[in-house]
Amino acid sequence: MGDSDAVKPVVNGKMDIVGDEEHKLSEAKEELKKWTKQVEKAEDEKSRLQLAKLSAEDSKKDASKDLTALQQREQQRRDEFSQTMKGIQNDISMLEKGNKDLMEKVKKSQAKLHAKKAESATLQQRFKIHVQIPEKKVKFTRKEEDSDDSGQHIKGVFTIAQRPSVLLKGGQALITFEEEKVAAQILKMAKCTVSCDKDKVHVKPKSLTLDPFVKFEVHLDVSTKTLSFSNVPFTLSEERMRDRLEISFSKPSRGGGEVQKVDYDMHTGKGQITFLNTGVAERLALKRMYRVDMDREVNVKVDLVYNYKLKKFQTFCGAPKRTILLCGITDFQDEEDLQDHLEIHFQKPSNYGGEVDCIKYVSGGNEVKAFFTEDVAEMEA
Repeated sequence: MGDSDAVKPVVNGKMDIVGDEEHKLSEAKEELKKWTKQVEKAEDEKSRLQLAKLSAEDSKKDASKDLTALQQREQQRRDEFSQTMKGIQNDISMLEKGNKDLMEKVKKSQAKLHAKKAESATLQQRFKIHVQIPEKKVKFTRKEEDSDDSGQHIKGVFTIAQRPSVLLKGGQALITFEEEKVAAQILKMAKCTVSCDKDKVHVKPKSLTLDPFVKFEVHLDVSTKTLSFSNVPFTLSEERMRDRLEISFSKPSRGGGEVQKVDYDMHTGKGQITFLNTGVAERLALKRMYRVDMDREVNVKVDLVYNYKLKKFQTFCGAPKRTILLCGITDFQDEEDLQDHLEIHFQKPSNYGGEVDCIKYVSGGNEVKAFFTEDVAEMEA
């Protein structure tokens, strides 16, 4: 009993040691499992990270390639933009040069236009036909019978000739000789010395070139049966207006007569009345106004019907053969006295002169317009 009791605690001690070791082993296994799981988890994370790294590197390579491509495209765009800007700058330079050339052409064209306008104004002044012709007595030279006319028209032919002129300024004189050869002799001289009592004056002879002048005929045709009227207000219908006009112009008490035809334009208030007999239109035209009956009495303007044509329009230019211009004359005497001295000097054959037809001198500060007439001798020739 005693021995067995003494051994029993030892066994229990071993059993406790074994139990502790098993317990520790179990804990170690648990710990191992735990760490194994963590290692596996770490390995998985490592694999995932490696895969992510590889994927990131691939993405980086792709991004690098994309960046390189973008940089290349950007450089290409810059090059293209640079080329485009150079082209635009060249175009701008060309446009500026073209604009400058065009402005120069515009200036030249404007100068030419201004010169042409000035020339046109001068020519219009020279060949001006629309002028106020003064009243003048007319002499009928002959009467031509026209069997087909039956007295319905009065015809006339008027010849209008412009007189050539030249403007004489102060210190100038015009002198006309009776013979052409005398004027030709004087023109050969560079200057002439004219004795005026105790003084002398030097003059320079020059030839004249007259401005162009015109001559034309006006053929006038006046109707003896037709009368024109104007200022007729449109107050009734067009047909009634014609009837009223015909009735009004048919009244003998007002100087009218039998009407053959009525023409009336309601838009302009103008028209023409053609009478059956001659003389009525002429009689009414002298009154200038005529009273017609509309919805009220109206005074209208009346006049004869004129038709005219310009014929044989001719232009002339040239230089007078017997007239010369004397320039550079100094004023030191009375105008008439100096003119007499000039005439005396140029009449002497010893001064290469001859018989003077006419002379006109203009003193300083004055201007005179001298007109020329046709040479009768030349016209007869």
